[in-house]
Amino acid sequence: MRLVILDRDGVINEESDAYIKTPGEWIPIPGSLDAIGRLTQAGFTVVVASNQSGLGRGLFDQKALDAITARMQAELAKAGGRLDGIYYCPHKPEDHCDCRKPKTGLFRQIAAHYRVDMQGVPAIGDSARDLVAAESAGARPILVKTGRGLATLKQMPGAEVYADLAAAADHLIGETR
Repeated sequence: MRLVILDRDGVINEESDAYIKTPGEWIPIPGSLDAIGRLTQAGFTVVVASNQSGLGRGLFDQKALDAITARMQAELAKAGGRLDGIYYCPHKPEDHCDCRKPKTGLFRQIAAHYRVDMQGVPAIGDSARDLVAAESAGARPILVKTGRGLATLKQMPGAEVYADLAAAADHLIGETR
């Protein structure tokens, strides 16, 4: 199995400091849906690992998160793609859980579900916490310049970097040929 792990906000859809609270606020980054479609069609198992502390903060409820996810999946289907799994941490930072990135709980859940070793699994994110979680789990951290990526690049200058999810997907697909 060829697995790839994506962060959601800032990688697939536009980032928002006010949180994505409704399906209408979920705006895909240009090219991201087609990129996931290409990954899917190339045989990758694509999953999301995302911190969603807005749930724990009471900014939106599970029904709203499910509606956002349903919209994302519907838009992906139109682009020939799908997400095989969606893993999220609903906790606030002060909850000190083990699933909130930069901790590795979400990666451990994915590894257990798919019965895979995370070693070298591409994990694409736009923040330092995404890359630290991936690296700590043994995955291959990949930074995109969308979302908070440009600011993150200054913090982690040695990271593997692509302009956006489309460029990262093209590179990963090219590696399999």
